[in-house]
Amino acid sequence: MSTCSPIRITAGRAARLALAASLALAGPAAADEPCQSPYLPKVTAQEDYLYVWTLGVEGWGDGSDKLVTVGVRPGRDDYGKVVSSVSVGGRHEAHHGGFTDDRRQLWMGGLDSSAIFVFDVASDPARPKLVRTHTKFVEESGGVVGPHTFYAIPGRMLISGLSNATDGGGKTALVEYANDGRFVRTVWLPDDAPYGYDVRVNANLNRMLTSSFTGKKNYMRPLPELMQDAEAMKRFGDTMVVWDYHARKPLQTLKVPGAPLEVRWALQPRHDWAFTTTALTSKIWGVFRKDDGSFEAVELATIGDPAKIPLPVDISLSSDDRFLFVSTFNDGTARVYDVFQPRQPKLVHERKIGAQVNMVSQSWDGRRVYFTSSLLANWDKAGAENEQFLKAFAWDGKALTPAFSIDFAGEKLGRPHIMNFGSEALYRGRVAERAPAAGVAEGG
Repeated sequence: MSTCSPIRITAGRAARLALAASLALAGPAAADEPCQSPYLPKVTAQEDYLYVWTLGVEGWGDGSDKLVTVGVRPGRDDYGKVVSSVSVGGRHEAHHGGFTDDRRQLWMGGLDSSAIFVFDVASDPARPKLVRTHTKFVEESGGVVGPHTFYAIPGRMLISGLSNATDGGGKTALVEYANDGRFVRTVWLPDDAPYGYDVRVNANLNRMLTSSFTGKKNYMRPLPELMQDAEAMKRFGDTMVVWDYHARKPLQTLKVPGAPLEVRWALQPRHDWAFTTTALTSKIWGVFRKDDGSFEAVELATIGDPAKIPLPVDISLSSDDRFLFVSTFNDGTARVYDVFQPRQPKLVHERKIGAQVNMVSQSWDGRRVYFTSSLLANWDKAGAENEQFLKAFAWDGKALTPAFSIDFAGEKLGRPHIMNFGSEALYRGRVAERAPAAGVAEGG
């Protein structure tokens, strides 16, 4: 495919985009997940569905990766039930995905095959349709492997890689595609911070943060085997990069030992910090803007007992920047921290979710929190502890209370990973103020 010609954005237009993103954050969004791109339209009614990207398991149903749709609106017949599922054929290490900036398509990736699957979620939100399978990601990107985060920016999808085709190590890049699937460009991470994982943008500050994990040679190995390999355990990232977002230019490399994973910018307009957690050292870190406009990375708190390797794997920051939800895979526990004072997190609630737990997604109004169980096919636990579930909880600001649970193993659906919120009202035009219209490409 040919490279598209980007439309340049003037300084005035850039300011208007930032304002639109701010309005979207400040708008009357009652549902949605707060940890999304500021360029997405917000769901203003309660979410109707969860789209759960699920790893196939041999012998479970057709054995393929699939997108599973679950009803989550209380009072409806489909509440807490599987509404539909769409198989993509084969097992690709289904992992992460995200909406395009018009929210009409959901792009989902496979870490093993590097295939990208594009679903139409607008025509019938209850029954997404697979409309495109993209198999040339590695070739078009110049050797990037393992598409991880799918992050909507104006007219484009920004994708962070985990690895490369040369040696399967951690050196990787950011890759951009137009919403119609045309390759735009590859931006390799700097030499002093070559590892990649998550990518998030603060539109108000024109700053982007990337974090770091490990390459394919590591993430496709069984976890117990990997942890016994001292040399392999040295090949994890220990950096975060601060970028000029519009220029895609790295400005600072911050040392954050222990594989910093998910990045969550504060959501309130005057809050200029972000959080991450480190998988190997079990720490909460903050990235704070200093008076001179540069950033510093600060270790803030310890999660559980690091000697037991709780393995924090996902975080969710509430829309009022008050509560940070942290899920730790090895002990299957969710911890909630009060981060009203962001440099002094306080543990205020702890709950066992299951034998293992991975992703956590909360609603914009903070009343509902969802958890899934699978980390990676070769990292999930074995035997009776290989629980595979979606669990929903109510959150009242003090405690998590169970709402419903679906046993994905019992239903032979697979290993549930990332979740995205679906809404019928969104496609009837009831959305909050949002960033630019679909199809407007951003300049480099």
